[in-house]
Amino acid sequence: MNTTRLRQRLTGTAAAAVLIGAGALATAPSAVAKANLLTINKVSLHASGLQASVKYSCDTGMHHQLVANATSVESDHEESIAAGTIKSAKLTCDYADHTALVKLRTATGSHFAKGDTVKLTVFYFDDEGFSYAHRTAVVVL
Repeated sequence: MNTTRLRQRLTGTAAAAVLIGAGALATAPSAVAKANLLTINKVSLHASGLQASVKYSCDTGMHHQLVANATSVESDHEESIAAGTIKSAKLTCDYADHTALVKLRTATGSHFAKGDTVKLTVFYFDDEGFSYAHRTAVVVL
């Protein structure tokens, strides 16, 4: 077999592989590409501490919790912390976007007030102990 013929075969095989891969990507559900995402919409004061409105999407069959942790930044009082969790049974995991309201309880001795700057981090925590999809926002209450 001459080298020109071999090059043509290799080029044809490579082109077919690219087309097959592109076809598989084009026919894949678009929702799969956006699953397991988090966005912090709003952070505000709440009777028990803070609350955070979080937009989320997750894969079907996932069994993880949505966790939110907050710390005060440059406040007049000592550092304050708060945490909240939404258990996996309360999350709707169907690839679509949903909004959850996470209520964060303050730790003993912690206090948040209007005008405080707060750093909020949200993430997923799975049954194996892994955390992922971390998102952070710094807001003024």
